[in-house]
Amino acid sequence: MSNVIELKTTGQRAQLREAQQSQQMVRLWRGELEHGSFCGYVGSVGREFFLLWVVGDGITYDGMYVMRHRDISELEAPDKHAVFMEKALTLKNMVPRPPRAFPLDNIRDVVQAASAMAPVIGIHVDSEDEAEVCYIGRLVSVEEDGFNMQEITPDGEWLLEASFFGWDEVSTVTMEDGYAQSLLAVAGAPPPLVHGDSDVGRAH
Repeated sequence: MSNVIELKTTGQRAQLREAQQSQQMVRLWRGELEHGSFCGYVGSVGREFFLLWVVGDGITYDGMYVMRHRDISELEAPDKHAVFMEKALTLKNMVPRPPRAFPLDNIRDVVQAASAMAPVIGIHVDSEDEAEVCYIGRLVSVEEDGFNMQEITPDGEWLLEASFFGWDEVSTVTMEDGYAQSLLAVAGAPPPLVHGDSDVGRAH
């Protein structure tokens, strides 16, 4: 039987760890950030963040998302349609393989580990209206208070100047999602950066 948990207690991490250990498909909502929900398998659980191997509505692999615990408004464990979805994944020969030792205790480690795993990553930042804004690109360098990234525009073109993001701005980091991979396929290899003041680029 499905168990819907309002995540207002300290038991949240324990629920996610239990789902990870039992390889249980979960569904979660982040009501303050977006409509809809995420479905998938928990790969790792840290103090501030956790990693989810995401299953899309078409029963496809939709990439890996590293999200903050505090953004989750509701958790369903297991997903009420888990039996059907797992059968569909099996028929498609899709086996969830989230990394088991992904560093999740601080955002600097998350960004660097994600960049080591994928040629481009998605960086979601908190905007003034509390909704997330997403930027996609490759990590260029790391600084004490943030990092620089060469972005791909929504038209699949590399920017020539790096954009700076503060560590405390980042709410979500994504890897291997279909949209980012399509942008990279169109954009091709990144051109050399033009040195100049970094700026924030094109949101997706």
